[in-house]
Amino acid sequence: MEISGKTVWVTGASSGIGEAVSKEFITRGASVVLSARRRSELERVAGEAGGETLILPFDATDFAALPGAVDQALNWRGGVDFLFNNAGVSQRSLALDTSFDVYRRIMEIDFFAPLRLTQLVLPSMVARRSGHISIVSSIAGKVGAPLRTAYCAAKHACIGYFDALRAEIEKPYGVSVCVITPGSVRTSVAANAMTGDGSARGRSDRNIDNGMAPEKAAGIILDGINSGRREIVVAEGMELAALEMRAKDPRSLFDFVAEEGARLAAAREAGLSIEPAQIRED
Repeated sequence: MEISGKTVWVTGASSGIGEAVSKEFITRGASVVLSARRRSELERVAGEAGGETLILPFDATDFAALPGAVDQALNWRGGVDFLFNNAGVSQRSLALDTSFDVYRRIMEIDFFAPLRLTQLVLPSMVARRSGHISIVSSIAGKVGAPLRTAYCAAKHACIGYFDALRAEIEKPYGVSVCVITPGSVRTSVAANAMTGDGSARGRSDRNIDNGMAPEKAAGIILDGINSGRREIVVAEGMELAALEMRAKDPRSLFDFVAEEGARLAAAREAGLSIEPAQIRED
């Protein structure tokens, strides 16, 4: 699947995986629409990346503003060849301590926002009988993990929607759909994660700090897109093993994560700090 000369739209492009993927697309000859909320960070990414870029800041959940943003992106170079849905937020809180508003907010950001943007971009791809749509889900989109009930729900929903969408549009309209499932990548995802009351966690965790470099993740992702893969796993070690266990021995996986849930519940009852178990080595 040729990338050079194509127009790519990346959401969540101001940091982390989105930033690294945007730069990698530009390195491979694409023109990139950079979107996120912070214009100043998008300008930094554009300056560092070089190449041809359009800075298009918006809030992914401002659904009333999305049609206008889509018009700008489509009109920039006559269409969008690749839509890379990446914007999202994680969670670090037990279900017993998580408000319903947090569930609704994370579903809006992580599921309804990429769904709606895809709805608006898709007709132009169908009309041209070509295009590629990616969604960044997570290992948590296949493995239910403690402290992430809202995040897991949203990322599972992404996989369900985009897998089903692929079934409908790939053969009749020539539009490809790729689901990406990263594990721990060194980004600000843990620090920006919502706690049970909706506030930002404000600190990272060791799994993320010891995770894969965003640049390595971006290379794996674009190699997978270039080769036409429908699903791209970006994980190592225990996280990759958990995916394999989910497919081959789900009972053992459920037992494993239940032990972690029990540890966290005991810490909660004792009034201790609740932290994810370290599964990635220094």
